[in-house]
Amino acid sequence: MKTDLSPKILESEDRILADSILRTCVHCGFCNATCPTYQLLGDENEGPRGRIYLIKQMLEGKPASASTRDHLDHCLTCRNCETTCPSGVKYSQLLDIGRKTVEKTSKRDIKSRALRKALRIVLPRRNLFSTLFGLGRAFKPILPKPIRKKIPRRVAKGQFPIAEHHRKMLILDGCVQPALSPDINAATARVLHKLGITLITPNSAGCCGAVSQHLSAEDEAKGYMKRNIDAWWPDIENGAEAIVMTASGCGAMVKEYSHYLCHDPDYAEKAQRVSELCKDISEIIEKEIKDYPELANKVLKPIARLNKISWHPPCTLQHGQKINGVVESILGKLGYQLLAVKDSHLCCGSAGTYSILEADLSQQLQANKIKNLQENQPEMIVTGNIGCQTHLQEVSKVPVVHWIHLLDQ
Repeated sequence: MKTDLSPKILESEDRILADSILRTCVHCGFCNATCPTYQLLGDENEGPRGRIYLIKQMLEGKPASASTRDHLDHCLTCRNCETTCPSGVKYSQLLDIGRKTVEKTSKRDIKSRALRKALRIVLPRRNLFSTLFGLGRAFKPILPKPIRKKIPRRVAKGQFPIAEHHRKMLILDGCVQPALSPDINAATARVLHKLGITLITPNSAGCCGAVSQHLSAEDEAKGYMKRNIDAWWPDIENGAEAIVMTASGCGAMVKEYSHYLCHDPDYAEKAQRVSELCKDISEIIEKEIKDYPELANKVLKPIARLNKISWHPPCTLQHGQKINGVVESILGKLGYQLLAVKDSHLCCGSAGTYSILEADLSQQLQANKIKNLQENQPEMIVTGNIGCQTHLQEVSKVPVVHWIHLLDQ
């Protein structure tokens, strides 16, 4: 793709990156074949190839219209197109630049600005979100149905192991998971305890920065990244082996700290180290049962209480982190029968704040996904991201849980 990007629109770092990504694209359109919004709407501008052209035109100086902004808003950032692309186009990085640019040149209405600002204020602040969510749960019976169904049942946090081991790893609590499903990290701690690993949860670590980044508040997002790096760094220097992620959305973000902070003289090197240490819990379990088979026998005991399950691989796991087949292998060793699921590569429609900002499209994707997950009558649906879990549970006839619970059992 030939480019002529305007220096008046882009800062030099963004211009160099955008130019490089745009020139990688060969217009083939393979990306549209696996794009959820293109499949729903059948509009060239609602697929990656069309959005790339829109971003290119905007960066070359063409005024950004409200229509351009809407087409970029409709993208889930599921990164399915990156998995499909034969040319290795880094679409999500280009989309970040496009969205940041359109925010500067095309003003939103006051309602949209207020909602996006509210999401950036509430979601990343764990205590604030927990307080407001608690109020929502208390008044759930009288809330409107669309809001009521987004509030899951209360679950107990569960016990963290007391005994400490020589081996240590860090774990991120995140911002919404402690309120929505606090039992996930406790179950993870118990599983790793059986493998001789103690989990450390630095209280000063919080939101990974994804909410702000995907809402085009780049400086705000970098602030969250730096705070987490500062919170983790003392334990990293003291030998922490990994930073464990039980929410694949957070994991995909933290693994890219090295990209977002690569030009920061104070944090670039630390960000690179943090990204290297960041591991999804599936990667940790896979390595441990391979390297320590005698310990793995304590954890991987086949059971048959819940035989038939549907596995929903989050986009941030299969497309963002490129982790495929790992959870399936672990659950297979436990004796579970993983049912075939049609279009497992497609997004469920959660996508962070997408289910709130683009509710109509999100609900169509949700309906398609839950139909495919339940088609073969599973006893349970399992996933690896709190956003997907909560989103699917809204409409599921069977329980939707994080897969680590099956290992904990």
